[in-house]
Amino acid sequence: MVSPLAIQRPPRAVLFDAYGTLFDVHSVGTPAEQLFPGQGAALSQIWRDKQIEYTRLCSMSQRWRPFRELTQAGLTQAALRLRIRLPDAARDALLQEYLQLAPFPENRDVLQALQQRGVRAGILSNGDTDMLRPSLRHAGFHTLIDPLLSAESVRRFKTDNAVYDLGPQALGLAAGDILFVSSNGWDAIGATWYGYTTLWVNRAGAPLESLDTEPSRIGTSLRDVLSFFPT
Repeated sequence: MVSPLAIQRPPRAVLFDAYGTLFDVHSVGTPAEQLFPGQGAALSQIWRDKQIEYTRLCSMSQRWRPFRELTQAGLTQAALRLRIRLPDAARDALLQEYLQLAPFPENRDVLQALQQRGVRAGILSNGDTDMLRPSLRHAGFHTLIDPLLSAESVRRFKTDNAVYDLGPQALGLAAGDILFVSSNGWDAIGATWYGYTTLWVNRAGAPLESLDTEPSRIGTSLRDVLSFFPT
């Protein structure tokens, strides 16, 4: 799907969101299910929802807390919501999973194809750098990603413009010359408002956000990134 805003020329670089886009945040549901039978999927969903909610609350209120802390707080709240007793060992095991989230299966091939085509591909994420680096290494993406840009450097979270500013600053390009890719519809909209060329990877077939704005394109897998960079 192509938005009414025509793409005048191919982007010159790509920035990926990390959580939900390169890494499947709900892969934590499998170990959660092993720890808490029958509640793994619900725990994963509430955990993710609270994690995002807490980033917005802290960012809008200008009360910065590292993403790692908000991830732990989200897990604690999810357990409370489900009335799950969360021993320290179980909490620590699930938090460790955030350092080794499963990548989506097509992602390595896409990143390798971009490298072969000479397209610079980086990450722009809410995640702390010390969370993202082990995730990239675990997935084998560490040689395929540059730069690695974290919201912690500006002590704000997406969709604050201060976070989106990191891309043009690091790459030395105008926002419109950078393709920003996210599987989170709200992130794709925020990046579109900022001025990036955008791709929403809508794996779940979700409806477009009702904000009279749409990304430059909408796809169903990371492979749709390659349509911006024909060989």
